[in-house]
Amino acid sequence: KRYTEDHEWIDTSNPESGDVGISSYAAKALGDVVYVELPTIGLTVSKGDAIGAVESVKSASDIMTPVSGEVTEVNSQLEETPSLINKSPEGDGWLAKIKVVPEAGEGMYEWDSLMDASAYKKFTEEVDKKD
Repeated sequence: KRYTEDHEWIDTSNPESGDVGISSYAAKALGDVVYVELPTIGLTVSKGDAIGAVESVKSASDIMTPVSGEVTEVNSQLEETPSLINKSPEGDGWLAKIKVVPEAGEGMYEWDSLMDASAYKKFTEEVDKKD
């Protein structure tokens, strides 16, 4: 997985598409999720575009896509059970699957510039220190 500074993640195990969701850190900060707005299948997105939203009892947050591509699938389970984001934010609580387009150059992907798990952990520790 790779992570953004906005606390989204993408599963990078498949070079053609990746599940996208919010991190455990973000889910904990949001509190109990009560509603999820999912993107439209077939939507073409650019890195940083809002592809949906998550609302909790505390606040609402847009979900930004960590990569450019096309939304090929959404996790419709979240419409009936938004709390999956709290129970399994980096597993069953994924939001959408994005078909990614390799950048110019063999094997180069937008996600290469995102943080790995270790770097993201350090990033969240720094965020916590500032609060």
